[in-house]
Amino acid sequence: MTADVAVSVWVLAGVVALSDAGRRLLLRASADCGRAAYAVELVSTFQLCCCTHELKLLSEVGGVEPRLALTLTYLASVVHGFTFRGAIGNPTGALEHAYRERLTRGCALRRIACQFAAAAAARAAMRMVWGVGLSALHVRHKDLGYQCTSPIRASVLTATAVEMMCAFAVQSAITHTRSVEEKYRVHAVAAVITTVVYAGGRMTGAVFNPAVAFSTQFPCGGHSFLEYCVVYWLGPLLGFYCRVFDEMMSATTVSATTSIKKQTNKKNNTSENKNTANIKLQKLKIKIRK
Repeated sequence: MTADVAVSVWVLAGVVALSDAGRRLLLRASADCGRAAYAVELVSTFQLCCCTHELKLLSEVGGVEPRLALTLTYLASVVHGFTFRGAIGNPTGALEHAYRERLTRGCALRRIACQFAAAAAARAAMRMVWGVGLSALHVRHKDLGYQCTSPIRASVLTATAVEMMCAFAVQSAITHTRSVEEKYRVHAVAAVITTVVYAGGRMTGAVFNPAVAFSTQFPCGGHSFLEYCVVYWLGPLLGFYCRVFDEMMSATTVSATTSIKKQTNKKNNTSENKNTANIKLQKLKIKIRK
C-alpha cells in the first residue's frame, strides 16, 4: 500500500511538472497569435483531470484511508491553484465569468470546448500511464480492464442536489476570496474543496465540475449516460444559478436596506428642522411680547 501511494504521488508530481512545462512552451508559442488563454486552459484542465484520475484510483481501488485521501486532495488543490496561471478549469466557472462580463460569450464557449477536449485527452493519457504498470495498483487496474464503478450512492435527485450544493459552496468561496491575496486565497479555496469532498464524496464523489466528471465518472458502469448528465452536468449548473440568485437577492436586500436608511434619515432631518423652526418661532414670540 505504501509503495502504491508513493508511486501515485510521483505520478501526480510528474503530471504537474510536465503540464507546467507545456504551459510555458505554449504560452511562448501562442503569445503572438492571441491564443495563449486557450492553450493554458487546455493544459491546466488536462492537469486537473489527470490528477483527479490518479486520486480516484487511489481512493476507490487502492483503498487508502480517508484522511490520507483528503490530505492529497488538499495538496493537489493548492498546487492547481498556484500553477493554473489564470485558467478556469471548470465550465461553470467559465459561465460565471461570462455572466460577470469578464469574458465574452464566444470566449467562454471556446474555453469550455478546451476543457472538455482536455478531459477526453486526460482519460486516454492516464490509461497509457496505468498500462506501463508502475505500481501493483496500476497493474491490478489494468488487469481489470480499467473498469470503475459509479460513485453515485443515492437517488439521481439526491445526487444532483449534492453536486449542486458542492458547486455552490466552491463557487461562493472562489467569488468571495477573489480580492484576497493569492497566497492566502489558494489555501482558503483548497480548504473549502477538501471540506466539500469530505461531505459529499460518499454520495457522488463530489466532483462539482462537468469537465472532470466527463473524464473520470462517465466511463464508469452502474448508471446511464443520461443519469450522469443530470447529476454531474445539471447539478453544477443549478449550483451556478443558485449562486447568481443568491447574489441578486443579497444585492436587493442591501439596496432595500440602504433605501430605508435614507428615508429614515430624511424623516429625522425633517423632524429636526421642524423642531428647530418651532423653537425659533417661540423665541420670536417671546421677544415680541417683551
